[in-house]
Amino acid sequence: MRIFKIICVAAAALALLSACRGGKTDERIFTIQNENGMKATFCTTGGRLLRLEVPARDGSMKNVVWGCADADACAVDKDYRQCIVGRYGNRIAGGRFELGGFTYQLSQNEGNNHLHGGKTGFGQREWILQPLSDCSLLMTYLSPDGEEGYPGNLDISVICTLTDKNELVLQYAAVTDAPTILNPTLHAWFNLHGDGEGLTTTHILKINADWYTPVNEELIPTGEIAPVDSTAFDFREGKPVTPEFDHNFVLRGAPGEPALELYEPGTGILLRVYTDQPGLQLYSGRPDCGVVLETQNFPDAPNHPNFPDAVLGPGEYYVQNTIYRFEIL
Repeated sequence: MRIFKIICVAAAALALLSACRGGKTDERIFTIQNENGMKATFCTTGGRLLRLEVPARDGSMKNVVWGCADADACAVDKDYRQCIVGRYGNRIAGGRFELGGFTYQLSQNEGNNHLHGGKTGFGQREWILQPLSDCSLLMTYLSPDGEEGYPGNLDISVICTLTDKNELVLQYAAVTDAPTILNPTLHAWFNLHGDGEGLTTTHILKINADWYTPVNEELIPTGEIAPVDSTAFDFREGKPVTPEFDHNFVLRGAPGEPALELYEPGTGILLRVYTDQPGLQLYSGRPDCGVVLETQNFPDAPNHPNFPDAVLGPGEYYVQNTIYRFEIL
């Protein structure tokens, strides 16, 4: 699968970080485009995907992400619309985790818990955006030691590319100078009708996951990994998206298999998502807006030894690759 062959490209982006730090421009909005007319528009605030215009069955172009329309709206957003969230996407119980014999206290911005990097996480920070070509751009951010309680200075980059197969490819890379935890993801709300044009309850969703992680009343994982068989969490054959989910699914990760398929019969738009991440968070609570599909590590993984490791140390390279492929049926 091609997604695993491009890891080296994401890691190579780290070499560009120092060059990008020197010359921040006044521009805040950047658009890339492929040869088919598909466009992706990004904003420096939160590294946000403001618009993603893809072809529909009737020949029109549909913006399939809901949220902030411009840079000013991004600056006051509180719903993580279209942004890169982190350092740790999703929830950490009590905002606390242990690492290297120390207990770290993060900001608590959802009751007693830490959500999506805290009160001013990646989604509220100004990123540096630099076009690499007509169809690709580089986003970078330096997260200083102690930001929202996280240890270590962290350099993170995301290369965003539109291919001529109508794919939006996100290649993440990061390094740190001290042990820390990391789980960035794109918090986009997808609506395959087009932004504001219909409810996502008509979308058909298939998730290639045999297991999920149950949660308590605060949506914190219990630590159990449970089968989806005979539960509402069984999306293996595809079914309509109902507004009851804010849960993490344990992806099979089979070679060549998409993590999920999302289809809207009305527009004919099919979204297939490929990722090298172990989990997928489905949030469907606002069908008038969109469906959130976050490729990620598991929520609260630093506090559960049986969950995938979320620690990044000095001398290590973090890489993550996710492809959003759009087709017409």
